[in-house]
This record gives sequence, C-alpha cells and structure tokens, in this order.
Amino acid sequence: MPPPSSSPALPVTLSEQAFVRLRQAVLVGTFEPGVKLKIDELQASFGFSSSPLREALNRLSQEGLVRADERKGFRVAPISAEDLADITHMRLLVDVQALSASIEHGDDAWEAAAMAASHRLDKAEAQLSDGPVVLDDRWSALHRDFHQALLAACPSARQRALCASLFDQAERYRRFSARQRVISRNKSREHKRLLEAVLKRDAATAGALLAEHIRSTQRNVVAALARLNVPARD
Repeated sequence: MPPPSSSPALPVTLSEQAFVRLRQAVLVGTFEPGVKLKIDELQASFGFSSSPLREALNRLSQEGLVRADERKGFRVAPISAEDLADITHMRLLVDVQALSASIEHGDDAWEAAAMAASHRLDKAEAQLSDGPVVLDDRWSALHRDFHQALLAACPSARQRALCASLFDQAERYRRFSARQRVISRNKSREHKRLLEAVLKRDAATAGALLAEHIRSTQRNVVAALARLNVPARD
C-alpha cells in the first residue's frame, strides 16, 4: 500500500490576498502617507470585492499602517518623528532581546542560514550605485531576510512575529529616508560587523550593534523629515 500523500496546502483566502497586496503597497509607498483609501478605487486597482478589502484594511489598522475612522473610512497612516520614535523604542526592547535568545539557542543550521542571508544581501548592496536611492523590492526583501535570519532561533514565535511586524512598520521610513539622501556604505559594514558578533556568540556586542543599527535608521529619517519641513507631530 503506498504511503499516504501529504495534505494539500490550504488555499489562500481572498482576504489574505488583499491584505498582502495592500500591505506591500503601503510599505513601499505606492500610497502616500495620509492619503484616503477609497474602497471603490481599491476595487478597480486590485480587483477584489469590498468585503476582503475591508477586512484587509482593518488588519492594517491593527498594525498601525492604516488609520480607521468610522465616518471618514481609511487613510494611510502619516509618517512622523514621533511615530518612528515609538517603533524604534519597541524594536530596541524586543529585537535586541530576541537576538540574544537566538544566539543562545541557535545551532549550526541557524548559523549557516544567517551567513547565506548575509551573502545574498552583500551581493545586492554591491550593486547599488552612489546617489539618491530608491530601495527596490529585491534589496528590501533580502534586507528583511537577513534580519529575520538572525532572530530565527529565538524560541518565542510571538516575539519573532512582533519583531517582523515592527521591522515592516519601519520599512516605510527606510524607503522614505533612502529617497532623500546619498547612499552610504556604512549599512553594509554594519551588517557585516553584526554577523561577525553573532557568529562569535557575543550577545553583548551583537545587541549593542543591533541597537545602534536601529537608531541609525531613526537618525537618517529624522534628518530627512527636517530637510523637508515635515511637521513633528502627525
């Protein structure tokens, strides 16, 4: 008797599809901060009916990427120094501790995965030219993969999920900042130094490097906001 086949993957619901596509559009700046998200326009753009779109928008509002108003519908959350400070504060609390736990529990396979993610990101960064930068989807995905690979051995699934959510909320700010400045190779060096500390299982140094890495993103964004005279409060 042949062995039973593995269970087929469950189909992705329309609500989940709508959520993924809308979330990506918000993160990469397809919709500008503060813009109203009209259901009829979203239907025309994405091809979903109103029900999955509303579910997706409600989920995005729970993540802080969209603002909901019972009378005015939904808007993309504004960007502000205060909002980024809150995201940064939470990342410093959650990510640094998750990295320490990951270093404590990570095995050889975890190390290999982190090294592979670093290599892919390094190759992508080498292809970025000097000058004002638009971070493309490929670089952003590899950047996310690298940071998530470092935290992958943290035994708390909820903590890893929170780290991933906060990383994504910071993505809007990374892309905004990159469009306003000349690229620096410092980030590439920061990634390499961070990986070196992780592979040495030096949790104290790795945590300090990650904290500074997170803070440097905040400094870059605040400088960009100031240059454009973006109001301090949203």
